[in-house]
Amino acid sequence: MIDNGLHERKSAVAGAGDEALRRELYFYTLYRALIAAMFALLAFGSLPEEWGGMARPLLGRVDAVLYLIVAAALFVVGRDPQRRLFPQVMAGVVMDIVATVAMVHAVQHIHMGVAMSLVVGFAAAGAILPIRTTLALALFGGGLLLTEYLFGRMDASGANRDFIEVLVCAAAYVAIAKLGNMLGGQTRESHALAEQRTAEAENLSLINELIIKRMRTGVLVVDAPGVVHLHNEAAWGLLGQPALGHVVLGDVAPALAQRLYRWRVKGGNESKPLSLAPDMPEVIPRFARLSTTAELFVIFLDDTSMLSRRAEELTLTNLGRLSASIAHEIRNPLAAISYSAQLLEESPDLPEADRRLVEIVLHHCNRVNGIIENILNLSRRERSRPEPIDVSNWVFRFVEEYKANHHFEEGQELRATAQMQGLSAMCDPAQLNQVVSCLVHNAIVHGHLPGEPARVTVATRQLPDNGQTVIEVLDRGPGIPPKVAATIFEPFMTTHEHGTGLGLYIARQLCEANQATLDYVPTAGGGSCFRVALTSARRLEQARSPLRTAQGAAVP
Repeated sequence: MIDNGLHERKSAVAGAGDEALRRELYFYTLYRALIAAMFALLAFGSLPEEWGGMARPLLGRVDAVLYLIVAAALFVVGRDPQRRLFPQVMAGVVMDIVATVAMVHAVQHIHMGVAMSLVVGFAAAGAILPIRTTLALALFGGGLLLTEYLFGRMDASGANRDFIEVLVCAAAYVAIAKLGNMLGGQTRESHALAEQRTAEAENLSLINELIIKRMRTGVLVVDAPGVVHLHNEAAWGLLGQPALGHVVLGDVAPALAQRLYRWRVKGGNESKPLSLAPDMPEVIPRFARLSTTAELFVIFLDDTSMLSRRAEELTLTNLGRLSASIAHEIRNPLAAISYSAQLLEESPDLPEADRRLVEIVLHHCNRVNGIIENILNLSRRERSRPEPIDVSNWVFRFVEEYKANHHFEEGQELRATAQMQGLSAMCDPAQLNQVVSCLVHNAIVHGHLPGEPARVTVATRQLPDNGQTVIEVLDRGPGIPPKVAATIFEPFMTTHEHGTGLGLYIARQLCEANQATLDYVPTAGGGSCFRVALTSARRLEQARSPLRTAQGAAVP
């Protein structure tokens, strides 16, 4: 994408430079037509002898006619944008030199005046052609002029001409060609730089428009009568997506129009939220004047629901830090209590009733320690280290390890199934183990009907619609009501008296860190299904390839 943008920018600059050269060529062809007309006037007009008498009338007339034809043809060809520039300029300058030297040989008194008409041609050639080509043409013109002088001396027609004048004229050709090349190069560089700056400004303008368009904050630009001139997607959605066209703010959002009027009269932004359309969140409008000359105003619409979410995220962050500090303070005395209770339990003189009390103390110490671990995991979550794994084998291995490390009551069942072998994905195995362990634990504890043992299945398969690899934890319990299911992934949300409400929240956060998703999927036959949708290694590589390509293109 970056390479394409740079190529388009260079092409645009090159096209602009080509257009500038064609303008120079156009004026040069006009000048050539003017000189050809002057040659015709010299050859066919009745001018005084001291102004332009002809020493060789036939040569002058033939040269003038041919030069007029060539000038007209080159003018027509130069108007065609498909024609290449350099061949036209090369052919034109050569024809100018030949026609001018022929006219110098034909006239009687104004040899140097005719010869100096080539100066503009060499200046134009220097501005368009490369320096070596331009100097070669200038030397060719000077040499041909010297040859004409020597030829004229042989038949005594050049007796009234000075050799120094011819040398000065030839030197002027070279100097003007060099100067024209320098000025033309500077002009092209300045023009290319101006075009590049224009392209960059246009790109920045497009980027700004895209940023404003994609902003979550609504942006409107209205004039004094209230006509909406510009808007972004967020603002149009908050207004209820009215029909596009000539939109008046007072018609689609009267309350906002009144708030704008009060701001214009009294000044100061009011903080009271507004509802601009049915079933749309409330907004807090802010106003600013776009310019002092035009009566245009910018309205920023802040979605209160987004502000609430930001405040909630900030609160959760601060709460997590506070909870972590408290957990650290609780952990040390809790360890002392747990260790003392263990020593007391090992005492042989402890009565049976007291032993039962010690067991209760140890049980609740372990429970509090689990709560502390969850809080610490929330505050110090480690960065994921994704790697490719065979999901099918991983599910069976996980179930075996879970059974070996956990106690199951009579009748409880945990099994693994796989739709096919060779299902692969990209994730951190340790964090995936933590996520699935949380889901399996919740399913064993809560995912069964009263009086029945828990039967939990950890399954892996590919979704039929997009081929994504998923891990599903299914149980045969009562399921989760829709209202509760909408909030189960919120922190500190729990329906169990001994729960902390952090397990599912941490599990989803770990999934997001691995570019995976965790969702609750209702099942038609009863029970619950928690689905972990993983990112395949191929898709992750495809997602990273454009970024690597862009980085490679950006680094020279």
